[in-house]
Amino acid sequence: MKEPITAEMKIKTLLSACLSCLLIYINLSIVCGRPQAIKHPQQKPNKEEIIYHIFQRSFYDSNRDMQGDLNGIREKLDYLQQLGVTAILLTPLYQSPFYHNYFADDFKKIDPSYGTMRDYLKLIKELHRRGMKFYMDMETQYVTEDHLWWKDGINNLKSPYSDYILYADKTHNTPSTIIFDLKGLLGYDSVYRRITTVNLYSPKVLEYNYQLFKFWIDPNHDGKFDDGVDGFRLDHMMDNLDRKEPDLFAKFWRPLLGKLRKVNPKIKIVAEQAEWGSLGLDYFKNGGVDRVFAFRLAFAIRSFKKDQIVAAADSTFLATPANKQQVVFIENHDTQRFSYGVKGDLNKLRIGAALNLLLGGVPSIYYGQELGMSGTNAALGATDANDIPNRSAFEWYKSDQGKGMAYWYKIKGPWKDTFNNDVPNDGISLEEERSDPNSLWNFYRKMISIRKANPVISNGVYKTLKNDKDEVFSFMRYGGGKKVIVAVNLSDKPADAIISVEGENGPVKMIYGGLKPIVTNNTLSVHLPAYGVGVWGI
Repeated sequence: MKEPITAEMKIKTLLSACLSCLLIYINLSIVCGRPQAIKHPQQKPNKEEIIYHIFQRSFYDSNRDMQGDLNGIREKLDYLQQLGVTAILLTPLYQSPFYHNYFADDFKKIDPSYGTMRDYLKLIKELHRRGMKFYMDMETQYVTEDHLWWKDGINNLKSPYSDYILYADKTHNTPSTIIFDLKGLLGYDSVYRRITTVNLYSPKVLEYNYQLFKFWIDPNHDGKFDDGVDGFRLDHMMDNLDRKEPDLFAKFWRPLLGKLRKVNPKIKIVAEQAEWGSLGLDYFKNGGVDRVFAFRLAFAIRSFKKDQIVAAADSTFLATPANKQQVVFIENHDTQRFSYGVKGDLNKLRIGAALNLLLGGVPSIYYGQELGMSGTNAALGATDANDIPNRSAFEWYKSDQGKGMAYWYKIKGPWKDTFNNDVPNDGISLEEERSDPNSLWNFYRKMISIRKANPVISNGVYKTLKNDKDEVFSFMRYGGGKKVIVAVNLSDKPADAIISVEGENGPVKMIYGGLKPIVTNNTLSVHLPAYGVGVWGI
């Protein structure tokens, strides 16, 4: 199911078509100041992987400049572990004229708002000490007019960067447009910057990317990877970049990823497919990636329609190769908040959480999703500000005011008074939900704990289970002698369902839900309250 094409979605497409990570190639000289060795005991890596996707400018401000930063994330790792997540994914860190940091003007510099290289390395080492993983968002397909490749290469055929970007003319007077023939973007602060496409056919660009990515895998080149990333998210990965550079899987991506795996064979490559309706199978087969995002499944979950969820789950999981994975999510930095779509209905928010975490694959939780934060792309005209309501400040406090609140978008710009997601005393904040056993936050913790206690959810085979109710979706994960059955009532009325479990006549263990089901004649008879979730082991 696709969402209606709105002005917001067009901006997203252009941002996702250009938007996402060109991260940061750092000169070795930057690394000279190392953080002091951490004396805390090393913790074992988590076998279960649950990603927490952070728009870091909006997460936690450690130095009172209203900008979320790297030290702020490090200060909140206790919170993330209490929630139960085991890995984090950040949006780009490199210097850019845009608030989201896509479209770089310098890959070699961390945005000063986020901190320094020293701050970055302290965060990575602390994550690894805790047994957590770190994924870096990369998009090296576009640069702005402030980038060296543009400034030195334009009108200069003798430039060492003459073939680093695409031009519309042989004299290199006019850099190529980007998607939709756009020449640039107006920032949320009313600053316009031109943007162009990188020439991924250039051997020099391929080598540049190899050195860039390799640095982040092992910054100090000691081969230990304790200071390096565990994987990369490739934003807007395409085989034919905006219909300008075909056959990139073979000519750019596979050569690059193959060389990177020689540096660290355990590195994970996660591709954001440009076509959201795609299952990403060609990315697995021809692009050489390990994971893609389950967009089709995400939109089906939002529909609350059994037939759409069944179709999306079957096609997503059954077609995915055994050694590959789908990243399962219900919202991210490019989509409206799940809570907005369900009008903040707590019951529906719980259904979203259950499917996000129990379906299988590798789950990803977008920051604030666990609180039910709301937001939708606003009608702000032809500017990259449209997505700010989906990327607003994490709500730490009941009053929505206090230490660490990252209200960067209220500092300047014509839109500073437009975003009103922060409503005091609305029940949506960590302070309000942490102590409430019935809160959405505690429900997320429960679903995460169920997943961790039942590894078959992650590594087992997926199977949709038929039942006799149109409003009940049921499925199984099985393997290694372990089986977990999940049933979800998608309606606002109680449901008694008979689930077909042919060949499964063993004793039933109640994992989560109300009444213990009755097992007879290859069926499971269950009672589910309105928007109820049941989880059983066989």
